Amino acid sequence: MTSTGCARGSRWPPDWRAASIAGAMGDDVTKRRDRTLDREPRSGPGSSGSDAAWAERAEAWRRDRLEPALERAPQRRIRFTTLGDLEVRGLYGPPDWRAPGAGPGGPTAVDHLGEPLRSRGAPKGVNPDEVPGPYADFDPLRDVGFPGEPPFTRGIHPSGYRSRLWTMRMFAGFGSAEDTNARFKHLLDAGQTGLSIAYDMPTLYGYDTDDPEAAGEFGTCGVAVSSLADMEVLLEGIPLDRISTSMTINSPAAPIWAMYIAAAEKQGYPRAILEGTTQNDILKEYIAQKEFLFPPEPSMRLVVDTIEFGTRELPRWNTISISGYHIREAGSTAVQELAFTIADGMAYVEACIARGMRVDDFAPRLSFFFNSHSDFFEEIAKFRAARRIWYRLMSERYRAENERSTWLRFHAQTAGVSLTAQQPLNNLTRVAIQALAAVLGGAQSLHTDAHDEAWAVPSADAALLALRQQQVIAAETGVANTVDPLGGSWFVESLTNEVERQAWRYLDEIDRLGGMVKAIGAGYPQKEIADAAYRFQREFDLGERQIVGVNAYADPDEVLEIPLLEVSEASLRTHLGRLERVRRERDASAVEAALRRLRDLSARPGSTETNVMPALIEAAEAYCTLGEMCGVFRGVFGEYREPVAV
Repeated sequence: MTSTGCARGSRWPPDWRAASIAGAMGDDVTKRRDRTLDREPRSGPGSSGSDAAWAERAEAWRRDRLEPALERAPQRRIRFTTLGDLEVRGLYGPPDWRAPGAGPGGPTAVDHLGEPLRSRGAPKGVNPDEVPGPYADFDPLRDVGFPGEPPFTRGIHPSGYRSRLWTMRMFAGFGSAEDTNARFKHLLDAGQTGLSIAYDMPTLYGYDTDDPEAAGEFGTCGVAVSSLADMEVLLEGIPLDRISTSMTINSPAAPIWAMYIAAAEKQGYPRAILEGTTQNDILKEYIAQKEFLFPPEPSMRLVVDTIEFGTRELPRWNTISISGYHIREAGSTAVQELAFTIADGMAYVEACIARGMRVDDFAPRLSFFFNSHSDFFEEIAKFRAARRIWYRLMSERYRAENERSTWLRFHAQTAGVSLTAQQPLNNLTRVAIQALAAVLGGAQSLHTDAHDEAWAVPSADAALLALRQQQVIAAETGVANTVDPLGGSWFVESLTNEVERQAWRYLDEIDRLGGMVKAIGAGYPQKEIADAAYRFQREFDLGERQIVGVNAYADPDEVLEIPLLEVSEASLRTHLGRLERVRRERDASAVEAALRRLRDLSARPGSTETNVMPALIEAAEAYCTLGEMCGVFRGVFGEYREPVAV
């Protein structure tokens, strides 16, 4: 370690000119005053009048340095792009920031009531689509600024990770509740700081494990939960007053959350102190993951019911995690992931407002979930742009007054779709790079995929190694020592602006289609993702996109040598035995009454008075099964069948 300086809390143009802005974070500026503050400011991105000098120098560099170098060694390809097909130039500098139209763009053309937003103050009769808007040009102080202050490009907390590291939240679940409970405790003992529950496919589709539709799927991609009895075992011995829990479940999110609340209260934890997140993002199911059960309208009603109930009863719970992760896994670009996720968030905000909720009552507990993919700088730019977009939407489009309503808090997971079955140890490198991008992008929590996940649910050793990757980044790299260490990079800021400009274009188009629910009905995001996935596959097939170990540096003689986890028959027998015992021992009249009440409320229009969450908790406490509760919803709402598109 060196002793020549300290890692200050944030770096920005004044640091380049030697006048520190970090004294408030405990750094001693006075020692340098005599040799720094009396100097003439040097030209830089924060100074004026330097464009001509930079242009002259750039032309000389191109003529005298670059062109002769390219004559000796031509560029490897004609066009360089990000993974999402954004063009990347060979060099960036201050003129890229000050060019007309170099800013991030936005906000949307209209607000949530359809009133002009971007064209406010423009002459009457001007087409809002033709107005560049207030953020067309780039103002570093306004658009980047400082961490912990609007528009939060550099992070939502002033001290970044210097005060608190991100939550290391490993996604885990397999087999029976006993199996997964043991894995949770193993990871917590190893230093994990939050839980993330993966549910198996029958649970995700609202079936009990003994349903014929569930045959052969027990515990293979997550833990099986059929009733409150399973949830009780799953959470046994977990300090729910100190550990936050994330649950990746969508269509059956409300009944599963009801079981979690009931189990916690049986263990003596009041619901008001529970911390965690329910994914509960149904719109991305229609777009990408396809684990939908009911039509969009009643599904949105259930989401609003959970947000309303959580706002009232569980003030520390994030009732929705608006998820771009699965959109990206379906083949979208980074820009599409960002834009469609934000558009989903807008739909939820507007649905809650339509219910009669005040935006500042529920918006502080909205959270997001993004993919951290392999294009390092594009991912960092995406995360930074996401915070700025959400701030401007919430403050300008929805007129939020509470600053916390404008924070975009997000969990990140490394890209499962990037993991390869071939040469699986290569995945360790992929995951480490993707995790580093999430950290440099300012994630609040992070899951790192295990290297064996292209083959099976992670083994205990593989899951532990994935956790260790995060711990090494936190403890050994120094990246958490300063806030937003890439802030002010000419390339990163330019790419952040480009990602944001492209996202605003998508958001305007979705507004023109009538909002995200109607856009999904028209197949718009689905088509955009399909086109992007086709482009990537074509580039891969042509060898223009290389994946090490697959279409580059492949080993035709490779033999799989990593151990894989298998779910045992004994786990299935344990689970089915508990399910049979629950049905035999529970109070049948209480079950019938609870399901009757749930059916009655579900059949009435969604409102505060007909919120189904209290009825679901009553049903969970009566040991109604997940299949029975979702069966009520299927009977009332019907099942959704996706239209066939050609």
